[in-house]
Amino acid sequence: MNKFYRRLKKYTQITVQILMFLLAAVALYLILPGEPKFKYEYQKSFPWKHENLVAPFDFAILKTAKELDDERQEQISKIIPYFTCDTSIANANIKKLREDMQLSSNIKDVQKQNVIDILSHELKKMYDAGILQFSIDSYTELSGKSEIRKITGNSVTRISTQALYSEKQAYNTLNTIKQELDKSLGSLDWLNAYPLDRYIAANLTYDFETTQKEIDEATQNISLSRGMVRLGERIILEGEVVDSEKYQILESLKASYEKERGNDFNRYMVALGKSLFILVMLGLIFVFLYIYRRDILVHLNRLIFLLLLITFTVFIAQIIDAIPNLNIYIVPFAILPIVVRTFFDSRTAIFTLFITTLLIGFYAPNNYEFILLQVSAGVVSVFSLNKMHRRVHLVLAAIWVFLTYAIVYTALTLIHEGTLMLMNLSMLKWFVFSSVLIMLVYILVYIFEKLFGFISDVTLIEISDSNQPLLRKLAEEAPGTFQHSMQIANLAEEVILKIGGNPFLVRAGALYHDIGKIARPNFFIENQAAGMNPHDRIDNMKSAEVIIDHVKNGVKMAQKHKLPAPIIEFIATHHGTTKAKYFYLKHKEEHPDSDVNEDQFMYPGPLPKSKEASVVMLVDGIEAASRSMKEKTHQNLQELINRMIDQKIDDKQLDNSELTFSDIEIIKATLLDKLINIYHVRIEYPEDKRLKK
Repeated sequence: MNKFYRRLKKYTQITVQILMFLLAAVALYLILPGEPKFKYEYQKSFPWKHENLVAPFDFAILKTAKELDDERQEQISKIIPYFTCDTSIANANIKKLREDMQLSSNIKDVQKQNVIDILSHELKKMYDAGILQFSIDSYTELSGKSEIRKITGNSVTRISTQALYSEKQAYNTLNTIKQELDKSLGSLDWLNAYPLDRYIAANLTYDFETTQKEIDEATQNISLSRGMVRLGERIILEGEVVDSEKYQILESLKASYEKERGNDFNRYMVALGKSLFILVMLGLIFVFLYIYRRDILVHLNRLIFLLLLITFTVFIAQIIDAIPNLNIYIVPFAILPIVVRTFFDSRTAIFTLFITTLLIGFYAPNNYEFILLQVSAGVVSVFSLNKMHRRVHLVLAAIWVFLTYAIVYTALTLIHEGTLMLMNLSMLKWFVFSSVLIMLVYILVYIFEKLFGFISDVTLIEISDSNQPLLRKLAEEAPGTFQHSMQIANLAEEVILKIGGNPFLVRAGALYHDIGKIARPNFFIENQAAGMNPHDRIDNMKSAEVIIDHVKNGVKMAQKHKLPAPIIEFIATHHGTTKAKYFYLKHKEEHPDSDVNEDQFMYPGPLPKSKEASVVMLVDGIEAASRSMKEKTHQNLQELINRMIDQKIDDKQLDNSELTFSDIEIIKATLLDKLINIYHVRIEYPEDKRLKK
């Protein structure tokens, strides 16, 4: 019956795995474009590697982006900008000037009226010409323009830009006229009471809407092509170098081919090809996981996470690529390998990046260039961010990714163009955006941790803080256990650095492995005061039960405080399925004639699976035993370490672990070295026989 259930479980697992890959394939099929692809691959400045190519149909030669932009700028330069004139401003300010000056004094002579008329007339001339708020040089719309179109009501007139005034120029002009009047007509002290700037205000405002409408009308008539290639006309010969002109003709043929074939191609065949392509890519991921990371296949949440991440990245890339004003390089593809590296390993991250880039790159513009840039930047991001427990690591990774983009793109430009003068500098802008967006990794890692139950180095560092509530409680209620846990954390971290593993995980796991002792701290020797042992008042079976319960209590506390599952593994497995040996032997000694039920003295397990949890199990027992040794000599410590580790192996406590025989030897040597340093074991010097004699 057990065999049947095992088989059923196995086949169910395989079925679910296949279903997940099929769902991912369907999602990718719907996301990726369904149009036929041009079958030839080519690069500028490289030889044409295919057979001689002739035009399969008539097609127009498309202009390059630079040609279209140059024509657009030329058309824009011919557009005369529109400015709206507000006549009410002029009327109001002139009226205000006349009223202020006429009411200012009781003197009403001909000279004063003449001055007011002259100033009003000059002010009107400036308003008629047009007053801008700022100088002409500050208006980008007037750069290189010799005139403007002034809209006054329903009429439009052309005004030379030289005739226009800024508010400052208008004030200076009016003030100069005032000074000349003062000289020619004598002292005009009454006029100084009125600052002339109060009568000057801009009456021209740039009419963006009308100007833009004329620009659109002028630019929409720009032809997208420059000439035709006729059916049967030779395009390029085999081995001929693809220069700029040939490259543009090939690009035009590619665009026309995909457009023309979109009308009459066999949709079923294209759909079949796309399906096979997606299945092959996902099949490669399955094979990789089956050989190198079977744990991802086994754990459904890990598999779903990986497939969702790939699918979502492809989806975002296709969305951005479909938006006209955005470039596909703004998508921070480097986030994909960084996130995968955070939760899994570098090899899985790079392979996932490679497959995802192939899926996107097949349909992306400039396929080869895209794949080369993304793979290079992604690999660099993985290598530059092998740790993510400090903010500066992510900043440095973003800088390295940008430099990789910039260097590889520069290299490709030099290969294709032979000069940096033709380099598209606007691409650097997209590389900067993409690199800066890598900072989203912190937010995404937090979200993925909560959704899929993962744990990152950042979280491990946070929960290892001794001020965390559970550790603080352990330090207050079971201080001896807390010190023991700190010692285990230090030893286990040193060991894992030597054999390879996650030092942040092993430290966090070691700190929490004994939190179950908080429930009854006085029953554990490290927390007992001298001469006070509660075990003296109960029998050995009850004592064993109390001791064993600290594992169960620890798991409950961890779940209550929402500790991550990998940390709970340390709590549940640090004694494996061993016995509470001291009380087991005492019980046998006190009841020599009765049969002993060993299960009552055995820890519930399970056995540790990860390398980190296995190390904590070994270090926990050895550290506790070493403290109880009377003579801590080099030989005694070595014998203790060898005996206890060998006993764990004999008891099959490491059968499920990832430790190798080589790891075991390193663990023994490392623990011996550290315990000698901790207990200050001194070297025993040999005696001088001559002195003794």
